[in-house]
Amino acid sequence: MAATEFIAKLAELMDTEATLELDTRLADAADWDSLSMVSFFSYCNTLGKKVSPEQIKTAQTVADLYKLAGGAA
Repeated sequence: MAATEFIAKLAELMDTEATLELDTRLADAADWDSLSMVSFFSYCNTLGKKVSPEQIKTAQTVADLYKLAGGAA
């Protein structure tokens, strides 16, 4: 999946209007919360990716999440 496609999906999962980029720090994203983490976890499952909650918690940037979802950032 292309990075732009992933970023659009992540913004949808986060229910945010904020502009996200691969280098966006998750700590700076106001809408990155526990519900977003659960939504991302579920999304990865639909992609067939095995991602642990710990991997999601330790992600620092949108690029880290992209890699977890199978993208190459």
